[in-house]
Amino acid sequence: MSTAAAHTSPGPVPDVAEVFAFAQDEIRSAVAELWPGAHVELSSHIPSVTGYVHRIRVGGRELYAKHSFLGMSLVSILRGVAGDWAEVQRAQASYIRRPDALLEREAAQLRLLADLGRPRVCEVAGLARGVLFTVPVPGPALTALLLRDPASTSELFERVFADLQGLHRSRTVQRLAPAGAISERSVAATFQRKFNGISGQTYLSRLGAERCAEADRAEVTALLRAVIARLHRMRPTALAPGQAVLTYGDLKPEHLVFPDGPEGRPALIDPGLLRARASVDAAKLTSRTVLLLASARPAAEAVEQIVEGLGAFAEQRMRPMAPKAARSWLRELLIVWLMDTVNILTTFLSAPSTLPLPPRGRPLVERAVAVCTMADRISTALGAGMDAHRVWDAALAETKAVAG
Repeated sequence: MSTAAAHTSPGPVPDVAEVFAFAQDEIRSAVAELWPGAHVELSSHIPSVTGYVHRIRVGGRELYAKHSFLGMSLVSILRGVAGDWAEVQRAQASYIRRPDALLEREAAQLRLLADLGRPRVCEVAGLARGVLFTVPVPGPALTALLLRDPASTSELFERVFADLQGLHRSRTVQRLAPAGAISERSVAATFQRKFNGISGQTYLSRLGAERCAEADRAEVTALLRAVIARLHRMRPTALAPGQAVLTYGDLKPEHLVFPDGPEGRPALIDPGLLRARASVDAAKLTSRTVLLLASARPAAEAVEQIVEGLGAFAEQRMRPMAPKAARSWLRELLIVWLMDTVNILTTFLSAPSTLPLPPRGRPLVERAVAVCTMADRISTALGAGMDAHRVWDAALAETKAVAG
């Protein structure tokens, strides 16, 4: 069943307060199991639409605690996709005992990456009752560095991908068993799950009910329907058979921290390792950087420098490729970029008004028309068969416009 589809349930949908209280209780129980007798203090909630994340202190040690309901997004849980609150709790009691639970796989991926040595990742402190504890990584995230020093965009991206080079080698893919992948974070699979069939159309018709003005809702829905239809036609390109490598899968600016400053190696958090084409990581980072610009709307000079950095980064990636391979890589990047943008924007738009959004969530909802217009124009050019390099140039121009 699509995670976007509404589940018909005899009881009321879960409430944000009870869902959060349950997660906090589970965090405390997990701490008691892992560190008996240790004093625990829940300090600050980290807003998310996917899982429940809280910064905590255990016996004076700072940690992050992450809780996942059934491996689904919080938005899906709160919309009743998994049933009423009683059903969710019953299912959760079984889910946390499963060896393939989402956070079991995430912990295993972090340990695998620590064993590989590159990329550098955050440390796993413990896992119990379906709660994953990790050690905070000090230092600025790529999000802050891009806005602080936009002229260094290409250099920062290259530093990240230099650390991913070993992960992207064909022989490394064998280190992750198929069952260990986190397919829930696959851009293309998420897109197909959200917008498949009748349930996908129902989902689109309800978008923004609690987040948008009525006039904006109508325009956003119309634009999204057109974009999604084009992407469905192009989707096989993004999933075409080809050499799969191990990709980080959830490469976002806020997941890239520079503990030794911008000149040092980055440390990554929240992996979503997948067997996929190498273009996936570049596409995810591009998508989220563009959305950062759309929400933060920095000064015009900063926008120009970041967009130039995106262009220079793509050129650097394509330089060793043959012309045909470069066009294919760039087309894949554009398709996955658009899919990811549609995925996250619709998740924000469908979130209940009582669910706190991440810092960039509300500005994106407010600028949903502009973001959807950008996606509409880029997907129109792609769907018309325009040369990938020309579409890319147009996409960078659209990025400047949406950030303006």
